[in-house]
Amino acid sequence: MTTHLLDDTASLTGRSLRHITRSADTIITTAVTPIAIMLLFVYVFGGAIETGTENYVNYLLPGILLIAIASGIAYTAVRLFTDMQSGIFERFHSMPIARSSVLWAHVLTSLVSNAITVVIIVVVGLLMGFRTSASLLSWLTVAGILALFTLALTWLAVVAGLSAKSVDGAAGFSYPLIFLPFISSAFVPTDTMPAPVRFFAENQPVTSIVNTIQDLFAGEPVGNDIWIALGWCVGILVLGYVLAMAAYRRRIS
Repeated sequence: MTTHLLDDTASLTGRSLRHITRSADTIITTAVTPIAIMLLFVYVFGGAIETGTENYVNYLLPGILLIAIASGIAYTAVRLFTDMQSGIFERFHSMPIARSSVLWAHVLTSLVSNAITVVIIVVVGLLMGFRTSASLLSWLTVAGILALFTLALTWLAVVAGLSAKSVDGAAGFSYPLIFLPFISSAFVPTDTMPAPVRFFAENQPVTSIVNTIQDLFAGEPVGNDIWIALGWCVGILVLGYVLAMAAYRRRIS
């Protein structure tokens, strides 16, 4: 059964990835807006923002990566919604394949496409002067956190793709997620914020994730932030997966 699921998922993931390669503009589009934000804040606002780092891009990059991921998962919801509307799901279900492989294919495609976007943004960050003393282990930890964050948000995107009534509705759910980094430690330290805003910023998932990645890039101890970040990611992942499977069962019943 497990082998059957893996084989079916691999085949369907290949199908989804071929769609990505045929429309590479989706990856470019996903990267362009975060890069534009990074350019704006570094070269226009960066000189007026005090973060305790020599180069503002060193402070900013982790938050930009999260914005890129939050933008990228919107395409997962749209692709899933389009498949639902085209009738391809009914065709798949008439074939002897594991039903959950259809969803997992979209999830894995999201991981791959967002990973490419993250690499593009890191390269641009390096060209803008981003420098890090992170070890190989720290880089691998950052990659793992970003992958877990992507996986968690992607399952929320699956819920949106299965439940939306229109393409705009499928993509629109990601807007609040894109906005979250702006009310976090991603752009400025939270201790500069008014008390109510600071309370929200310090108790939402993005801040702990950003703080962890910033510390890893700086080669500093991460403290408790990494456990809080992992707790948020795993919690969102479990909730998203449960809701996605429930929505999927309703759609195919």
